[in-house]
This record gives sequence, structure tokens and C-alpha cells, in this order.
Amino acid sequence: MKKPRRYLVPIAIAALALTGCQSGGDTASTDAATQDAGATATAESAALEDGVLQACYTGDYRPFSYDDPDTGERTGIDVALMEDLAENLGVELEWVKTSWSDLMSTFLSSCDIAVGGISVTDERAEQVAFSDPVIVGGKAAITTCGREDEFDELEEVNQPDTTLITPVGGTNEAFADENAPEADIVRYDDNNTIFDQIVAGDADVMITDAPEVVWAAHEHPELCEVNADDPFTDATLAYMLPLNDAEFAATVNTWLASTHEDGTWDAAVSDWFGDDSVFSAEQLQEVLD
Repeated sequence: MKKPRRYLVPIAIAALALTGCQSGGDTASTDAATQDAGATATAESAALEDGVLQACYTGDYRPFSYDDPDTGERTGIDVALMEDLAENLGVELEWVKTSWSDLMSTFLSSCDIAVGGISVTDERAEQVAFSDPVIVGGKAAITTCGREDEFDELEEVNQPDTTLITPVGGTNEAFADENAPEADIVRYDDNNTIFDQIVAGDADVMITDAPEVVWAAHEHPELCEVNADDPFTDATLAYMLPLNDAEFAATVNTWLASTHEDGTWDAAVSDWFGDDSVFSAEQLQEVLD
């Protein structure tokens, strides 16, 4: 039986302290527990004192940040949002490229903010603060349209006659190994063409993070998301911020909330998720109401 629908939406509410957010079972609390919803950017914030907003990103995780290896173009939801934040702050935006393995060290040495689909974890929260949640999601499935009901439970995926494709390395492969050991797991090493394998019929289903599932379904008309609105796990994505700069955290959270009100959020996500996805500002408002 299909589980009741539960919308997972971007949550950006000024003055909402981020406490107890989960990512893969980890919980984390930030030090920015008390924030002024009316905060504005000032030169006193350590993150802005040089007039430059230095943003860490990896450039390899669509739909959040992506550097096209052929054109060199930088795109993504967080790319557009950081451009808007810098404009609102009246500062220059400087991108700092890093990797997932070096994300923390690069942020601590060189950045004011880190973006690009970053999960909130206890380990990270020991060294950084986090913004209010940007997106709440988790591991979800994607398959060819018309087969969604076949894979909306892990027990259905975990069958010998199910071909489950997963990228090599990372949390998706670990999740497949742990939760679907009876399935025929295909380990695929090209993230740029992995969804094409489902379209071609070489795999039945893939499990990955809910935002990527929504993006892939929007990108490939033949594919449909199975349970992005009610994923198999819980995870929270947010921006990494300096640990002891409550003023900057309040400024970022106030700006983040405003993007839902003035159309900035929907403009940033529509090309990646579509106009009426579970991550639209309208869906957020429905939940809040």
C-alpha cells in the first residue's frame, strides 16, 4: 500500500533556529539559536568586512551547483541564489572551488558560506553553523513512468528480479548495499549518463537524494519520481556558515525567507525542478497553512 503523501519542501523561515535537523539519522544543532528576523547586512559582520562574499562549492552536484566540463559554465540553484544574496548584500561574489572531501578544510580557511547540497550532520556542526534548512529530503526512488507503484517500498526494491542501478562510491551505493542486498545491483561509474540507463531499460530503478530525483524526472520525460515527497530516509540540506557569526547567520536566514516571498526561489528552481514540484515555494506555503 502506498504511504500517505507528505510534502517535502524547502524550508526557509527567518528566526527559526536549526536544531535537531537530521541527515541520514544524524542530528545537529547550530550555535545560531537566537537570530533577529529584521537583521540586515552590516560591515560589522566578519563574513562581510572585506566587501566580498566567498562561497565554497563543489560544482559536481546537479541541481545545486555544476561546472560544465565542456563549456566551463557554472549553473545550479545555489549558483543563482548566491548571486542574488551577494547583490542583496551589496558585495562582490567570489566562488571557491573545492571537493566533498576537502569541503570543511576549504570552508574554514577560505569561505564565508558553503553551498551546493550540503547535508546537516553532527560532525559538521562541531565546526560550523548552519543556515535554516534549504531543502528537507532523503533517499528516494526514480523509475520509468507507469512503474512508480512497483518501487514505493524498500521491500519491493529488494527483490532478485529488480535491477537497481547505483553510482559507484558515496551514500547511494552504501544505501543500496544495506537496504536492497537481494536486488541485482548494477554499479555504474558515469553520473552524467546513469539515468539514461533506466530510460534504455538496462535498469529498473535508482535510489538517490530526493532533489536529484525531482531534477532527473524533470530532465527526462520518460522517468517519474516515486517518493520524493515521502522518501525512505530523512535528510536536511542547508548552507554552512561561520560558527560564531550570529549576525551573518541572521542576515542569511532573513534573505533566505525573502526568496520565497519575492519569487527568487521559484525562479532559481523552475529550470531544474519544474514549476510545480514538491520543492516550490507554493508547496511550502501549503504546508505552512
